[in-house]
Amino acid sequence: MGEPTDGPDERHRRPAGVSDETVAALGKLSEALECVERARGHLYSLHQLIGHADLMLDDAVEQFRAAGHPHLAERIDTELLGRNVIAGRWTFQIVEDFDDGYHALFRELDRQARDELVGGRRHLYEAEMKERRRTRGRPGHEARPTGDG
Repeated sequence: MGEPTDGPDERHRRPAGVSDETVAALGKLSEALECVERARGHLYSLHQLIGHADLMLDDAVEQFRAAGHPHLAERIDTELLGRNVIAGRWTFQIVEDFDDGYHALFRELDRQARDELVGGRRHLYEAEMKERRRTRGRPGHEARPTGDG
């Protein structure tokens, strides 16, 4: 592990000639991507939870039959079990379409913006914000990044 430094490492320093406005715009794009990443996780949770619920319906159908409620068991079995949550789409298809479409384009544009404007550097806005807070001498906000990360 490298020795702590008093500021951001080179990968988190603004290249010469890059404006505050550009760093702010890249920061906002990065923040938006982080929100999309969280939404993606929720989409995967939806996929897994719906799949689990669908598997539990097998037991519910059998229990309703055993309890003497064949009509209800049959309706669950034929109308709900294995049903698509969106007409014509299984949850894994929704996840795949999201990943291959919206998510892939979002990541591509984020990378393109960083590559074209700041040589691929990430989190410049955050690094500069952290450095401003650290240099104000506020306890608990000392940024001591290492070259390991």
